[in-house]
Amino acid sequence: MKQQIPINRILSIFIYLGFALGLQAQDVIKGKVTDANKLPIPYVNVIEKGASNGAISDIDGNFALEVQNKATAELVFSSIGFKTQTISLNGKTTIEVALQDDVASLDEVVVVGYGTQKRSDVTGAVASANLEAFEDAPNTNIAQSLQGTVPGLNIGQVNSAGSTPEISIRGTSTLGGNRDVLIILDGIQYNGSLSALNPNDIASIDVLKDASSTAVYGAQAANGVILITSKTGKRNQKARITISSSYATQGPSEDLRPMRRTEYLDFINTQLYDIAFLGPDFTTPNPDFTGYFGNGNGINPNFELEDPDNPGQFKTTDYDWWEEGTQTGFVQENKINVTGGSEHISYLMSVGLTEQEGYIKNDNFSRKSVRVNLDADATDWWKVGVQTFGSFVKQDGDEPSLSQLVNMSPLLVPRDENGDLIPNPAGTIEPNPFLGSNTQDYERHDYFFANLYSEISLPFIDGLKYRINFGNNYRIDKAYGSSIYAAGQTGDAGKFIRFYKDYTLDNILSYNKVFGKHDIGATLLYGAVERRDETTNAYASGFDRLSLGYNDLGVGALQFVGSSAYTERLNYQMLRANYKFDNRYILTGTIRRDGFSGFADNEKTAYFPSGAFGWNVSNESFMQNVDWVNNLKFRVGYGVSGNQTPRYTSLARIGTRAAYVFGDGSGPAFGQELGSLANPNLRWEKTAGVNLGVDFGMFSNRLTGSVDVYDNITDDLLFAIRIPYLTGFNRIQTNVGKLQNKGLEITLTGDIVRTENFTWSMTGNFSTNKNEILALTGEDADGDGVEDDLIQSGLFIGESINAIYGYEVDGIYQLGEENIPEGFGPGRYRIVDQNGDGEITQAEDRKILGTRDPAYRFSVLNTFSYKGLSLSVFINSVQGGNDNYLNYNDNSVFRNANTLYQNRLSGISYWSPSNPNGLNALSSNSSGITGARLESRSFVRLQDVNLKYNFDSEFLDKLSIAGLSIFVSGKNLITWTDWNGWDPEFQDTDRNIYGVGLGNGGRPLMRGYSLGVNISF
Repeated sequence: MKQQIPINRILSIFIYLGFALGLQAQDVIKGKVTDANKLPIPYVNVIEKGASNGAISDIDGNFALEVQNKATAELVFSSIGFKTQTISLNGKTTIEVALQDDVASLDEVVVVGYGTQKRSDVTGAVASANLEAFEDAPNTNIAQSLQGTVPGLNIGQVNSAGSTPEISIRGTSTLGGNRDVLIILDGIQYNGSLSALNPNDIASIDVLKDASSTAVYGAQAANGVILITSKTGKRNQKARITISSSYATQGPSEDLRPMRRTEYLDFINTQLYDIAFLGPDFTTPNPDFTGYFGNGNGINPNFELEDPDNPGQFKTTDYDWWEEGTQTGFVQENKINVTGGSEHISYLMSVGLTEQEGYIKNDNFSRKSVRVNLDADATDWWKVGVQTFGSFVKQDGDEPSLSQLVNMSPLLVPRDENGDLIPNPAGTIEPNPFLGSNTQDYERHDYFFANLYSEISLPFIDGLKYRINFGNNYRIDKAYGSSIYAAGQTGDAGKFIRFYKDYTLDNILSYNKVFGKHDIGATLLYGAVERRDETTNAYASGFDRLSLGYNDLGVGALQFVGSSAYTERLNYQMLRANYKFDNRYILTGTIRRDGFSGFADNEKTAYFPSGAFGWNVSNESFMQNVDWVNNLKFRVGYGVSGNQTPRYTSLARIGTRAAYVFGDGSGPAFGQELGSLANPNLRWEKTAGVNLGVDFGMFSNRLTGSVDVYDNITDDLLFAIRIPYLTGFNRIQTNVGKLQNKGLEITLTGDIVRTENFTWSMTGNFSTNKNEILALTGEDADGDGVEDDLIQSGLFIGESINAIYGYEVDGIYQLGEENIPEGFGPGRYRIVDQNGDGEITQAEDRKILGTRDPAYRFSVLNTFSYKGLSLSVFINSVQGGNDNYLNYNDNSVFRNANTLYQNRLSGISYWSPSNPNGLNALSSNSSGITGARLESRSFVRLQDVNLKYNFDSEFLDKLSIAGLSIFVSGKNLITWTDWNGWDPEFQDTDRNIYGVGLGNGGRPLMRGYSLGVNISF
């Protein structure tokens, strides 16, 4: 008879087994990851093989991970630059792992267009940006994190909320064509604003700089290509939640402000020195001078110094217009992302909220963004995925006019006794600067992007893959506004709305296979793009009431409506072949064909070839005993890329105009007329370039770098040339001239100090670019046997397209100076008589004075870390180049009552009898010939400083969180320069304030300080 086991014992066994299994599920493994020199390795991925749990090592290389069974569990360790290792625990709960260097993985994968390559196999000039060093900077636009970080990539400054800086690669390669850099986001051409992208969503940015690498994008790549790759989740990793929050203050880096009352009145008297002071030295005040604003002088009563309500008493008005129109700006950012994955799927989800108020009131920017990236294995040979985001930008509010804030006299006030704005405080046509900001303004930009893809590894041929990308951009722009002060104070209102959408369909067939020492690869592309755009604009003026603003345009006395639309299509084919022999010799060849619906009838398509060769010298047998050289590769490449011209450029375009009034009381009859002459042979601009480069790594890769030399020539430049007017037109768009860009680019990275607790690394970049016009129209109108320059357009053969052409200044005329030409006088610039004929004339006495192009650029990034504390210091510099704003007074017409009252910026050195060595002329020459004193645009800037502390794993375990760091950072902290003005880096486009340039290019540069925290679970 079998003995029965008591039920209570059975229950005890199950309880014990359950408890044991529970203990096994709670096994916590701790350890440290180091390199071969026993130095800690941060951010190593540690996952349990065959499970979904994982961890990442901290700054000290420590990690903690729960496993299912410590007796049988295996941990997989992986990190860029090291070989992946699998370690069996065999019951251990504490381990230390030393990873081995992997030279092949040090050549990290880079995006090269329609695919990826190992760094060691790249034959073109392809650079990767260091985004990690600037991830905590107060940058609302991802382009700000690129400034100065990649040689040859030139990023301008940002001086308004949410704006995108100017971007160029290796100089300007066109006169009248498109100058935009091609942006590729997750393999799809991106036509939205970079301000729509959440910088926290970006994983990497690669820059294609030479023609051999950009040729894969053919007709749209002459200005260079920026490849942006968004973040993704990781396979076999449990969900990881990261929260980031930061707050930054912003204010101008230079404290330039308009004059206050006392300085302003003194400056007015200085301009009237010959009547405000006694001769001959004009430094002693004239007792009979009652002042420019004295009562009874015929000036607007608002300016009178004597209070009319209190005879004998003087007004003390000293209104600070600048203070009223500005504020301390801020940037506040909150971001959350969730990443993770299983064996067959990975995911990333993120949301972000950015709020920015600029230094100028009503300069506002708000962005809400959401992103979802999914990648899944449908089978072991079929992968599908989606990369998508939505971004919702709000930029409500109109700024006060910055130039008018400077112009307005401190003797004036903006409002009357009832608190209403005074439309014209000075009694002239110059408006109150706050009229522009006291409006109803609604501005929205909604961006949608999605790339759906499918990739099949064809099972019947090893190494053959087919991928299809279907990408979409969709954008809605809305700008509504109304103002009671506009349209001659009758009020106006309007609504503008735009819908834009495009699709990209790419079919990519690729093949990669290794046969012994032979490594071959090929990529075949067939794709199409379609873009559609439509706009509607409604406007009305002459309102009795504007209580409903832009929502009731029908009550306006004058109403206008307009609309426009376009559709354009592109198709393209590309073949790229790669061949590598014995890891030593690399060949790359590409041919691309482009077609564009918007181009000329006889030139709808074009071909863009390229070829490149690489030689991995370090893999040669004669280098095997050269231990101090780890990597040495020479590169040479040649290619042709194109510049797609604007639609309709080659067509005869028709315009509408009011042609005739019949006199019967009806409105004007509208007719149509040709506005341009067609050119069916208009061709694509093409840039052909040669690039020579070398990549190297030495001393166990403690010193790495690259050097590139390039020479690009752009032919068939788009330009409107003059034609006989008897044709009915005076110009026609055609292809003329040649333009050259050549330069040098150097990058060096040094791993200077690396101990167990302290590291110090440094990266330096250096670049030059020389731009020169080689040919223009080919015309020789004067018959001297030399091709003519286009003086009116500022274009000169043998000079840069940014050459400065004008009158050379040789100081300022002084009191008592003899032989001053007619139209000139004391306090005005002395113009050099170039031909020595004793006269200053426009035709003979102008010359090339210099160029706005810099001579060279450099930057240095130093990164220090001590245990959990890290410090990065980034210095950026531009040297050479001249410009001439903040040095002349074209608007300060001598004794002109319409402008003499206008204010100036304080602290600027002007000439006066008591300051004969002043830098800037007091007024312009009445002859109409005015020179400009050039100033160097050179500067060295302490651009970014970041101090960060990462808490160690022991502290994190107490809080049950995966990561925690806090940081403080500063931006544009110090600028060393001789420039007088807001900032030498801005390309000024509006010199309307006496050379200060307070238009779009002359706004203040922002200095910022931020504080933030990053938490992960």
